[in-house]
Amino acid sequence: MYPIALDLRGRAAVVVGGGPVATRKARALLEAGARVAVVALDATAELRAAAANGDLRLLVRAFVESDLDGATLAFAATNDPAVNAAVVAAARARNILVDDASGAGSSDFATALAHRTGTLTFAVDTGGVSPSFGLRLQRELRERFDERYARAAAALGRARDYVKAVVPAEKRGAVMGALAERDIDVLARLDPSAIENEVDAAYAAIERPADSIRDETFVHLVCATRASALAMWQTRHVMSALAQRGLVSTVLQISTKGDRQLDRSLVELGTDGIFVKELENALRERRADYAVHSCKDLPSRLAGDMRLAAIGARVDPRDAFCSERYPSLDALPPGAIVGTSSPRRRALLSAVRPDLRFETIRGNVDTRLRKLRDGEYDAIVLAMAGLLRLELRATHTVPLSPELLVPAVGQGALAIEVRSGDGALADRIHALFSDPGTELAVTAERAFLRTLHGGCQVPAGAHATLHEDRLTLTAAIAAPDGSRVVRGSEATGAPELEDAVELGERLATRLLADGGAELLTAGAPLAGHLFLLPRTQERPSQIAPALRGAGAEVVEAFDSDDAMLALGGRTPYALLFPSSGSVGVVTGYLAVLREGPLRPIVATMGEASSAAASEAGFPPDVIATEATVGAFVQSVTHYVMTRSAR
Repeated sequence: MYPIALDLRGRAAVVVGGGPVATRKARALLEAGARVAVVALDATAELRAAAANGDLRLLVRAFVESDLDGATLAFAATNDPAVNAAVVAAARARNILVDDASGAGSSDFATALAHRTGTLTFAVDTGGVSPSFGLRLQRELRERFDERYARAAAALGRARDYVKAVVPAEKRGAVMGALAERDIDVLARLDPSAIENEVDAAYAAIERPADSIRDETFVHLVCATRASALAMWQTRHVMSALAQRGLVSTVLQISTKGDRQLDRSLVELGTDGIFVKELENALRERRADYAVHSCKDLPSRLAGDMRLAAIGARVDPRDAFCSERYPSLDALPPGAIVGTSSPRRRALLSAVRPDLRFETIRGNVDTRLRKLRDGEYDAIVLAMAGLLRLELRATHTVPLSPELLVPAVGQGALAIEVRSGDGALADRIHALFSDPGTELAVTAERAFLRTLHGGCQVPAGAHATLHEDRLTLTAAIAAPDGSRVVRGSEATGAPELEDAVELGERLATRLLADGGAELLTAGAPLAGHLFLLPRTQERPSQIAPALRGAGAEVVEAFDSDDAMLALGGRTPYALLFPSSGSVGVVTGYLAVLREGPLRPIVATMGEASSAAASEAGFPPDVIATEATVGAFVQSVTHYVMTRSAR
């Protein structure tokens, strides 16, 4: 006999006979998902009850050959050898596999005794020698392989889906093999997040060379990352590089504010680090030991309790023109719609193609490419690095020269962030992952952006290259509409990190003096000012985008911890209290602020918020003329401009 598992779900099976044997056959077929018909002159109570429930079709009459029409399997299970022989003959005439329960040697197959738990099926076949012994084995299987094995199998099924998403094809079999050897009780208890950690650990162990020595100084390291496909690729790349040198970790996936609020532009979301802060919180709460970022997502100044451990080797830093219809940027017709969420890309491309329409596009790389394919945009602009890492492209994918579109600071590089107090871990990661040339280049770029007092939403770019011991930094600052661009470059020889910082600061200072400062503040009366807006509701604020439109940096916070983390040690220029409740949510932060040397401007919207602010020790400097958003924003803007003009 050749053992085989046959999928009978939805297939027709006919059982001829209505006694105990026929009942067992019908019961097993129903468990397998078959459509069962029973033909018999009489039937057991179990068969009649199943028919009454609609589980099977019961024909109480003599067998006729046409009963087998359309069947996949037939079972001759009567006490009459002549009827059984007729069933076998009719089945053979129709090329239907048949089982003759009378044991006359005419069966095409034998049905094994089975124990099922979850998706698992254990089968026993004694070859007809001892059916009673088969029943014993079935009972022992039922006792030994309980529902824990079903849960374990389900966990491995979920693990298999995750492995397909994150593990290279050539390593998947090894990872699943390692997981399958885990203790059954451990597998049965795995929840979805634990499954991902087990996959990560198995993959890291496989990636680590057999002759490598695991670094026991740092055990059970956890890496925080965003959950997008690109973020997971980048994290897997970092984890693999560290694992090959003996530093093994597992993953903690985190959804960030920037990932969740896809209906708003990055500018509307406000502040830098919208893809970073939740990962930093995981580090602060010690849920993770290090975080992996796209370097271009990092704010120009990290929070005081954080530090960069390493910057890895850079891939292509350029931006890419992507279109399904047009082969290049020059080929776009006037009025063509270009999707980008980056003020830098919008401004610098507007400088060379002011006749194009730029529209916001959000979502992961594959989502943006799908929107392009669906015709929502004539073209979009993406980072080449992300396309290369995910092996994605549009019909027309053309890298744009850095001279035309200066890349974002840090574009194409990966950064690893740790707590500032974890010096030993930072040093270890730096030794294993950092690329000296990329580190010099990105350090210069970040110093440039930091000197502008800007972040990833400033319409400016900087790109450094190291060639034969000479570091060259090229940068641009643009008006938001691209009407004017200030460009320049500087270089230094035999650079160390201090030289890279000085290079970035020097070029930034020069471009600001050459008109860049004016471009950054043009049409933005609140530019350079940091506002704190405490929030009491989750819905999008109308105040924050209005102030950002005037150039302000607005930090929105729902409690004191949120405010202190977002501000990163900076003192806001103004506190905005549109309601008495907004004062209450940051009382802890206000207590800290009262002890400091600087006092921000305080703006309120009415009597209640004015009274609450005064009670908290911050009497208002400006009160809106009306209790409306428009009056509040106008009053704040007028006060700041008047104060600045003094």
